[in-house]
Amino acid sequence: MSSILLSPLVTNLRTVSDTKRAFYNHHSRPINSLYRRVVEELMVEMHLLSVNADFVYNALYALGVVTSFDRFMVGYEPEQDKESVFSAICRAVDGDPQQYRQDAETLKSELLGLSLSQLDTQLTSAKTTDGEGLQGKLYVVANQASAKYTRLMAVGLYTLFEIVDASSLEDKDKREEMLKAAAEKLALPVDKVDKDLELYRSNLEKMAQAQ
Repeated sequence: MSSILLSPLVTNLRTVSDTKRAFYNHHSRPINSLYRRVVEELMVEMHLLSVNADFVYNALYALGVVTSFDRFMVGYEPEQDKESVFSAICRAVDGDPQQYRQDAETLKSELLGLSLSQLDTQLTSAKTTDGEGLQGKLYVVANQASAKYTRLMAVGLYTLFEIVDASSLEDKDKREEMLKAAAEKLALPVDKVDKDLELYRSNLEKMAQAQ
């Protein structure tokens, strides 16, 4: 009996192949070979999240998605295809590319003019204090403890500090201490955030060399 009840769920669950097929329906031009892995890895990660019942979309995730795409796709040719590729990735996982862009840009604009201490104050009160703008967005993240974690949220967290004071990320010990504290305040898995961000920085360096 249980197998009969479960079969419709299994049948209707979108597969990675379905998502890739949808991507190429939205963007029919070939992907520049240097960037093919970047596009496919981002698409597969977003796919796995989109079919995970525990995943919850938030602005920090949107910032991570947009930042990852923009940073790893620097120098993509033809340049005019870049936004089509981004749009196709989002649409392939039933997302809205405009919402991703808008939510990321809004979050970035709310960081402009902030000092590190002001950002830290908002992070410190994220668990208990809701509000407008940045504070409200941090509150949402900090109170989604049961939600599925993704490295793209770690990239979003890193980007918060990059926008407020990029120089604060230059010293390895200071960077790790600061980001671990921030992850803890947002109820993100500290060890995973630390590992994911070291890999993110390493991959950016490798991509820059390849480009």
